[in-house]
Amino acid sequence: MPPKRADTQAGRGYAMRRVDRYRRGEHEQVDDAITEEVPVAMVYNDLPFAVMMVTPLDLEDFALGFSLSEGLVASPAQLRSIEVRSRLEGVELAMQVASDTVQQRAGRGGERLLPGRSGCGLCGARMLEDAVRHPAPVAEGPRIDPASLERALESMRAAQPVNAVTGSVHAAAWVAVDGAIVLVREDVGRHNALDKLIGAMVKAGVDAQQGFLVVTSRASYEMVTKAASAGITLMAAISAPTALAIHLAEDTRLTLVGFARPGSYVVYTHPHRLLHTPGTHA
Repeated sequence: MPPKRADTQAGRGYAMRRVDRYRRGEHEQVDDAITEEVPVAMVYNDLPFAVMMVTPLDLEDFALGFSLSEGLVASPAQLRSIEVRSRLEGVELAMQVASDTVQQRAGRGGERLLPGRSGCGLCGARMLEDAVRHPAPVAEGPRIDPASLERALESMRAAQPVNAVTGSVHAAAWVAVDGAIVLVREDVGRHNALDKLIGAMVKAGVDAQQGFLVVTSRASYEMVTKAASAGITLMAAISAPTALAIHLAEDTRLTLVGFARPGSYVVYTHPHRLLHTPGTHA
């Protein structure tokens, strides 16, 4: 992990800062929790691949999820080791993989050696085939009662400890068919949160056919790509999808839900997985 600072809450993903708060004409100095964001270098077999801006929590989950969702390994077993190395500038995730995918991308000029901003899913991809990938279609998966989606949405706020104190991070949650939240990962970047969740799901042996995904962000194309790559069949986002996200969800047979809030949501693709919605196209 990065060198600890006196004002950093070690292992919590945020630091405390003294700030001036102005409210209703009153001024006070208070301690405020600020989300941490550090550069994390993804290094495979000693070859630098990407630098991502990440909240420094659950980094081994992030390493595994990123490797899988980016197609750098085909299975968890191919990721042989992960070493978290502190660096003056941030963190290095040094990984050994039984795959030549990284070397192949580097050989054709498609390596991601540019920094990836926390909100960026495309940063660093130098070739179109690396930028817009088309995963295989997902399996049928479960049918979800709308009451289960409602239950998950109502429980999300309480399942986000970092956001509760900072108000500035995204979350990705794996939810059981009955709506109970099973796993949550948080990060300043929505893609990072999903990668962390995918890594945690794989480590915990979670069956992607036995639940659904809720994300506290918009549904970008790469969120759909990562979800489909993990075999997830339904993703609900609290904000809007993009047109490309809808296209990829349709193509991969993933059910995409947007504007998911307690009491309402919009289904964009494959509505048959929500029990009360009409239609059976697959």
